[in-house]
Amino acid sequence: MGDVAENRTLWDSKDWPDEGESWSEWWGDTGALWYGGILPRIHAFVPTGTILEIAPGYGRWTHYLRSLCDRLVLVDLSQQCIDHCSQRFGEDHHIEYFVNDGRSLDMIEDCSLDFVFSFDSLVHAEADVLESYLGQLRTKLKPEGIGFIHHSNIGRYRRAIRLARALPPRVMTRLVERGMLPDLIAWRAESVTAEVFSGLCERAGLRCVAQEEISWQRGFHLIDTVSVFTPARSGWDRSTRHMRNPLLRLEAARMAGTYSRTSFHHQVNP
Repeated sequence: MGDVAENRTLWDSKDWPDEGESWSEWWGDTGALWYGGILPRIHAFVPTGTILEIAPGYGRWTHYLRSLCDRLVLVDLSQQCIDHCSQRFGEDHHIEYFVNDGRSLDMIEDCSLDFVFSFDSLVHAEADVLESYLGQLRTKLKPEGIGFIHHSNIGRYRRAIRLARALPPRVMTRLVERGMLPDLIAWRAESVTAEVFSGLCERAGLRCVAQEEISWQRGFHLIDTVSVFTPARSGWDRSTRHMRNPLLRLEAARMAGTYSRTSFHHQVNP
């Protein structure tokens, strides 16, 4: 997995012909993923006052978040991504845009955030980056603030990763696509697990109150986690609720087959 500099080079040079929408196709479309996969997991926290979205890319989720807050702050290490979002959402005057160094939240006022959100982006961030963000979010969040971060969990498969890398690339790719090996094609941060993220929260003075280990597009390996955290002693503070969900791919297949733009809500010509 790449470091901050490699991530910046990748996302600044990447061609985004569809604004990242193709990454939602396994759910049918981005709307199906938002309403079927994301919103049910964050509905208790929104609408709210101020939302910070870390690494918005070309605004796949910004499109929905902007109607769920009074103020939306976007922070991304890619100038290209921030430039695009500022053009795409230019008529939304409650949105602010910042390019950072891939680690810093200095542009955010202390005790100003109600909700922190990142999805399908920080899965590429290694533990040192997450540690930096969490350490700052302890002071940036309001006392009753909440965070929802989608991050890597592929570090739990270190032995399988070593095995995969010992194989010829063509064989490895075939086994990944069949779900027999963890998805190295997805470029997940290998230093991160659910346990690592929870520990980083604790060291930052945050409480990781919920974690859902999930499969992703290929196979049933739990290569990702969505974690919910809050400042210690907030009203959300509690013992961690932990679950494992290897069937997210089946949720996606159901949404794609029933609600995607090619079926249920699509206007079919008679």
